[in-house]
Amino acid sequence: MGALIMAHADNHGLIIPPKLAPLQVVIIPIYKGDGQLEGLSATAERIKTDLEALGITVKYDNRDTHKPGFKFAEYELKGIPIRIAIGPRDLENKTVEVARRDNLTKETIRVDAVNEYIPRLLKEIQDNIFKKATLFKEENTFYVNSWDEFNKILDEKGGFIMAHWDGTAETEMRIKEETKATIRCIPFDSPEEEGKCIYSGKPSQRRVLFARSY
Repeated sequence: MGALIMAHADNHGLIIPPKLAPLQVVIIPIYKGDGQLEGLSATAERIKTDLEALGITVKYDNRDTHKPGFKFAEYELKGIPIRIAIGPRDLENKTVEVARRDNLTKETIRVDAVNEYIPRLLKEIQDNIFKKATLFKEENTFYVNSWDEFNKILDEKGGFIMAHWDGTAETEMRIKEETKATIRCIPFDSPEEEGKCIYSGKPSQRRVLFARSY
């Protein structure tokens, strides 16, 4: 959960990848009075049923204790991938408004296009979140070959540091004591590569991942 929040959240709240989201789509009616709600509910429930038949988790939030604006903010905070809003004008035009959580954009689509559009959009959101996180990781991972460079990156940039380590607990402890940086993992895809430990200068066969908590 901590990694999810750190990697994907923004100032508006959580951003949950569709494949992890327990709730992928929320439908919110915008109405005045029970008369309008009845007509909107028929369409909303049909959309919900059709999407669930496609394996998508959907909630129709027709609570009369909260205004639509409150619900918009609530589900944005919770990171629900897609929000569908439907009001009287949408009902007349046979459209709905679709908002995506990852980039906060909105689009109006026809009701009869929902079954095709939403699954495609969920995949697009999943791919976009993954690409954004991957790019952030790559831009904040640094390869260093000296102790001075190691300290400079820690103090000026932070992020992840790939560096050679001689494999001893003593060296790992010395590095931690002097910099507060620790070895986070030995990546599975870290290739064998002859080098010298940035601290001791002893031979090393591969780089490990260092980072410092802030």
